[in-house]
Amino acid sequence: MAPVSRADRADDAALLAGLALDDPAVSAAFVRRFQGAVFGMAVGITRDPALAEDVCQEVFVKAWSAAAGYDVRRASVLTWLLTITRNAAIDAVRARRSTPTDDLILDQLVQDTTAQAPDLQESAVHRLETEQAVRRLHSIAPEQARAVVLAVLAGCTAAEVAERESIPLGTAKTRIRTGLRRLRATMETTHE
Repeated sequence: MAPVSRADRADDAALLAGLALDDPAVSAAFVRRFQGAVFGMAVGITRDPALAEDVCQEVFVKAWSAAAGYDVRRASVLTWLLTITRNAAIDAVRARRSTPTDDLILDQLVQDTTAQAPDLQESAVHRLETEQAVRRLHSIAPEQARAVVLAVLAGCTAAEVAERESIPLGTAKTRIRTGLRRLRATMETTHE
């Protein structure tokens, strides 16, 4: 069993103060003390151990750079650190989950899911209708537009949309339903 250092016996606020002073022994003790809680929260939010490890590294770097500004009256060190962890993990999930939502990706998704018309006249009508549909799709939220395109044009079930977008089934159903309602509303306003 490794001997317990003086830094390991220090209270949380003293460890954080030592972290602000760039003391290597204190920094190591700080990480040892809080790594389990930080990793546990990160993996609970990200549901990905590798991503959670990245989040942990980011959290300890942020804690090191913000250590001098820590105010013991506002929250305990653990609460402060877990707040940083929560925010970093949510940001990491959002960054990973975010699929490109720019116009080109949506346009490409529509193009990929619509069949080519067999003759020139049908092709011109088809292209015009596709352009109108794409304009309408751009008028709703990108995540709803993707869900509608996948459900309506690609023929995916709500479960398949949920899997493809990495979202819960209920969220996929809501995005499809809300997207269709908003598209219907834009069609009604353009036909009036």
